[in-house]
Amino acid sequence: MHRNDLPLAQIADLLDVPEDDLRNLLSGRRPPEGDTTLVALTVAEAARRIGIGRTKLYEYVTSGEIASVKIGSLRRIPAEAVNDFLARRLTVSDFGTAA
Repeated sequence: MHRNDLPLAQIADLLDVPEDDLRNLLSGRRPPEGDTTLVALTVAEAARRIGIGRTKLYEYVTSGEIASVKIGSLRRIPAEAVNDFLARRLTVSDFGTAA
């Protein structure tokens, strides 16, 4: 079901709110941050996805822990490299330990 196919009348009825109010609320909503269709991210975008700062991400890029490519003068992080990095960092010992 696409986002536009939602039965807003039924949802409004279940929430006991006027349908027009619900439509106005949804239309004023901001789109999610970032484009999830991107295959190559800027350093800032990749850092935001992981939840770390740009400087720390550059450290991981420099050390080779996160793959990156140069396109002209631009540094890009493949989106799958972010997932691979997190998967490598996730170990059984990570569970149950405090940050």
